[in-house]
Amino acid sequence: MKAVVLGAAAGGGFPQWNSNAVACRRARAGDAAARPRMQASLAISGDGQRWFVINASPDLRQQIEAQPFIQPRQGLRSSPIEGVMLTGADVDAIAGLLHLRERQPFTVYGSDRVLAVLEANPIFDVLARDCVRRERVALNAPFEPRHVDGSACGLEVELFDVPGKVALYLERGSSPADLQGEPGDTVGVEVRARGERLIYIPGCAQVTERLKQRLAGASVVLFDGTLWEDDEMIRLGLGPKTGARMGHMSVSGDKGTMAAFRDIPVRRKIFVHINNSNPILLDDSVERRLVMKAGWEVAYDGMEVSP
Repeated sequence: MKAVVLGAAAGGGFPQWNSNAVACRRARAGDAAARPRMQASLAISGDGQRWFVINASPDLRQQIEAQPFIQPRQGLRSSPIEGVMLTGADVDAIAGLLHLRERQPFTVYGSDRVLAVLEANPIFDVLARDCVRRERVALNAPFEPRHVDGSACGLEVELFDVPGKVALYLERGSSPADLQGEPGDTVGVEVRARGERLIYIPGCAQVTERLKQRLAGASVVLFDGTLWEDDEMIRLGLGPKTGARMGHMSVSGDKGTMAAFRDIPVRRKIFVHINNSNPILLDDSVERRLVMKAGWEVAYDGMEVSP
């Protein structure tokens, strides 16, 4: 199994286009301790030649240009990208599909709930149906993605429900029940090959006992690292919502991710989907030292995370 981080930041990227906060200014100035990051996405492969992308971020075109291994290699038009797996219907997970509209064959994999969103929005019909397949994936049911030529990829993949919320643009109320959504709105992806297990969860509102059982013994877990503190956006004057309201856990605190993982045996733990306000993005921050002391890594674009 091969796996490479294409983007490590949350929606908006780092630096965010309209942010003049200190960390974003440092990133724009070329500060080595404030490495820029594109919006969250992961590439996986069973042979190191043909790839599947988990989440098509709005930065997908730039991610392809930044990573030669997913650039065209033969003929006038080609691509090593043979499929896209979706963990939700948020803009930062599906908008990049529009970059892949030039009649290149591949398959979009997603839950019933996520693919229904694509079906309901005619803009995604720019992905020609005779070239781009849409495959509904049942939750908690292992499957093997296929290459465009129909051959096996050597990876066993499973989508599973995680606590989260409906996409922002699909919110129709403000009550917890309205926001929570239904199974399939927010999913994690488990990839298995030769006894190794990689789990990718870029969005999660709570680590439940059931989720702990799935995570236990994983070779690599890439997990939601959106905010350092729940009230971070409010406290910094960047927005009116808490992390919990946005469907994300906080990294720190008694109910945060680091605390939740203390009793979960995982070989390698990596934070992804990190908001530009989160100080763990800065190599020289106190918060970065704290996560490293707790056994966590902070993802960056181009990071190889193969088990």
